[in-house]
Amino acid sequence: MNKAALLKKIIDELTAQLERYAGAASTARAEAIDEENQAEDKYDTRGLEASYLAAGQSRQMAETAEALQKFGVLQPVRFAAGAGIDVGALVELKTRREANLYFLGPSAGGTEVVHEKRTVLVLTPQSPLGAQLMGRKAGDKLKMKIGGLVDDYTIASVT
Repeated sequence: MNKAALLKKIIDELTAQLERYAGAASTARAEAIDEENQAEDKYDTRGLEASYLAAGQSRQMAETAEALQKFGVLQPVRFAAGAGIDVGALVELKTRREANLYFLGPSAGGTEVVHEKRTVLVLTPQSPLGAQLMGRKAGDKLKMKIGGLVDDYTIASVT
């Protein structure tokens, strides 16, 4: 799988997210100061709720901008056979029923992109699954509880 192209897709997705958050934050700020949302009595919290929403959207925007900066400087790394999983690794994890692709990134955990007709989920080393994968190698077997279900996993590849 072409990792440089995968990184570009992740950066494109983060850029699109940043634009969506910027638009949502702008809309929420405008709503917070709109005359229609000024409190009419002490129980009217429309303007206050809109300001909380604007603050949350702005926070998401800042986090996404930081993730975009981190991915912008990340270089595609080719992991040699037998190398341990680290940031920059593309990992295929298999169960008896399915195979999933994960990219260990510096941030933006939970971001999904479709690359070469496969869904790739970004994990961070701080996430529960990312933490369990760090340092492991292709061929390692794991028993993990994900979504309340315990299953056996095999690290099929690390690239």
